[in-house]
Amino acid sequence: MTGALDGLVVLDLSRILAGPTCTQLLGDLGATVIKIENPKTGGDDTRSWGPPFVRTPDGKDTDLSAYFMSANRNKKSVAVDIADPSGQEIIKALAATADIVIENFKPGGLAKYGLDHDTLLAAHPGLIYCSISGFGQTGPNRDKPGYDLMAQGFGGIMSLNGEPEGEPMKVGVGIADVMCGMYATVGILAALRHRDQTGEGQHIDLALVDSQMAWLINEGVSHLTTGKIPVRRGNQHPSIVPYQTFEAADGHVLVAVGNDTQFIRFCDFIGRPDLADNPDYATNPARLINREALIPMLQDALHSRTIDEIITGLEARKVPVGPVNTLDKAFGSDQALAREMAIEVQKDGVADGGVRLIGNPLKLSKTPVVYRHAPPTFGEHTDDILSALDVAKTLKTRD
Repeated sequence: MTGALDGLVVLDLSRILAGPTCTQLLGDLGATVIKIENPKTGGDDTRSWGPPFVRTPDGKDTDLSAYFMSANRNKKSVAVDIADPSGQEIIKALAATADIVIENFKPGGLAKYGLDHDTLLAAHPGLIYCSISGFGQTGPNRDKPGYDLMAQGFGGIMSLNGEPEGEPMKVGVGIADVMCGMYATVGILAALRHRDQTGEGQHIDLALVDSQMAWLINEGVSHLTTGKIPVRRGNQHPSIVPYQTFEAADGHVLVAVGNDTQFIRFCDFIGRPDLADNPDYATNPARLINREALIPMLQDALHSRTIDEIITGLEARKVPVGPVNTLDKAFGSDQALAREMAIEVQKDGVADGGVRLIGNPLKLSKTPVVYRHAPPTFGEHTDDILSALDVAKTLKTRD
């Protein structure tokens, strides 16, 4: 079964997480992804970001770190030194066969090799060329390096995360990188649509910080509307009350009361119908104003009940509620199993014959995601790709 992007070729000059997230998604959707890795450094930086690493049958670590594998399935690894003239010729030849090029070098960093977007688009007008950088191709910060942590700090999300009296807190995973990769995917698909209609390729300029600012959503627009600086609220919501974690007798539980009718049902469960009748708490705007008085009363009513008791009771009353799962419970849940969110892809040369990965959430009825290739070891496909490239050159010369 072929994917929706079957037949498209992606030349992936990116590394770490934002670019690889994008190209893995394109690969999951059927595109052929050729990942270029630097032989002088041992490839993508994340190959060494471990442990844990996948091991060989005799117990030795491979270059497949868990971090690398999270964003590099459905790709072919080719070892090429871009700084070497012969390597540059190989990249140019691969670009001539590609529909999409994606890179995350510093702005202007590929111009000295003749691999920048101006040069390749001039040679191949139908090419879609996506550049990912920390701050974008323009602006006073264009030459500053960009990492997820820096993007979360500069872009504002860290100022919203954490307890009110605690320090600013980053999100637990590289979410700025991941979301940048998602925006890159959307931009590439839009550019493909334009090319299908006009034959024109184009350059996509995407900044890690820009994409992080874009998903500040309601908090960002609230600031732009009022000029006020939002404060950290821990797990509380800036606009809805109660919408947060509560301490139960055996852990923590999530309660998300989205409207006043749900609040009435919530109060019925905790045995405090008087709160729903009180004008200080009867409406969400009133609850927002009187949050500091209300939340301790709700916590007192919940702390002696178990997580299961709270979830069962509120679900019966159709009040949104849920657990705070550790990853074993999340991936091991019946729901995650039914949705195939933990998968195994076969691979030769590893201890158990396969690697375990996070599944793709897209469920396409006609062109489903296919896990064709496990994450590659460094340079695994160099000979195959370059041999095919030589054959293509020979055929072109004969023509």
